[in-house]
Amino acid sequence: MARSSLYQQVAAELRKAIYLGALGPGDQIPTEAELMEAHRVSRNTVRLALGELENEGLILRMRRRGTFVRERRPLLIRPQQELLSLNTGEPRIDAFVHAVTSEGRQAGQDIEVAIVEPPEDVATRLALADRALAVVRRRLRFVDGQPYNTNDSYFPYAIVADSEIARPGDIRRGANRVLEELGHTQVRVVDDISARMPTPDESSRLQIEPGTPVVVYVRVGYDPEDVPVRVAVSVLPADKHLIRYELEAR
Repeated sequence: MARSSLYQQVAAELRKAIYLGALGPGDQIPTEAELMEAHRVSRNTVRLALGELENEGLILRMRRRGTFVRERRPLLIRPQQELLSLNTGEPRIDAFVHAVTSEGRQAGQDIEVAIVEPPEDVATRLALADRALAVVRRRLRFVDGQPYNTNDSYFPYAIVADSEIARPGDIRRGANRVLEELGHTQVRVVDDISARMPTPDESSRLQIEPGTPVVVYVRVGYDPEDVPVRVAVSVLPADKHLIRYELEAR
C-alpha cells in the first residue's frame, strides 16, 4: 500500500474517534510511538497523519506536552437579535453581547475609532463617492477574556460626523440607536457570508491555531430611503462560532 494511503488511513481512524466522541475535547492523542505500534507504520507516516488533522483544525500539537483534541465550545450567534426591537422602541440588542451573556459568559471589547477612506469593497457597499470618508469603529471582542472575533463597522462620515459614532469609546445604547436618532433607522439588512484562511495579523490578534479558517460575515444596513448607512465586517474563527438563522415562511 502506498505511503500516502497509509497516512490517510491513520488520519481516518483518528478522525472517526474524534467525531464519535471516543476522543473528546482536551483528550490527549496517543503518542507517535503508540500510533506507530498500533498501525504498524513509520514515524513519518504518523506525522503526516497528524499534520492532516492539525490542518483540519481537529487537533492541537503542543511542544513538550503532546497532541490533544481541540476544545470546541462554539458561540451561537443569532443575527436576527440585532433587529428584534425594530419597532418596539426598546434598546437594540448587540448580537454578540446577547450571544455571550445568554450562555452565562463574559463579553468584552477593545474599541478604536478612526476617519478613513474605506476599502474599495466597503466604499462600494456604502455607495460612497470617490475618496469620500467613512468613520470606522474597530472592535476586538473577547469571551471570558479570550479574543474571539473582530468587528469593523463603517458609517458614512457625512451622516455621523457630529455624533457619538465618530468619537472614541463605547456607546452604551448602541451605534444603531444613534443612527435612528440621526434619522437613519435601519429597516433592511443584507448579509454576505464567506470563508477563507486568516491573514497573519488575524491569526496573531485572534490567537487562531494553524489550519483554522475564518468566516467573514458582512452586514449592510439600509435606511427607509434605501440608503446604505452601515457596513459591518466581522471575522469569526470557524471553530469558535455557529451562526444560526431562523426563517419563517410567508
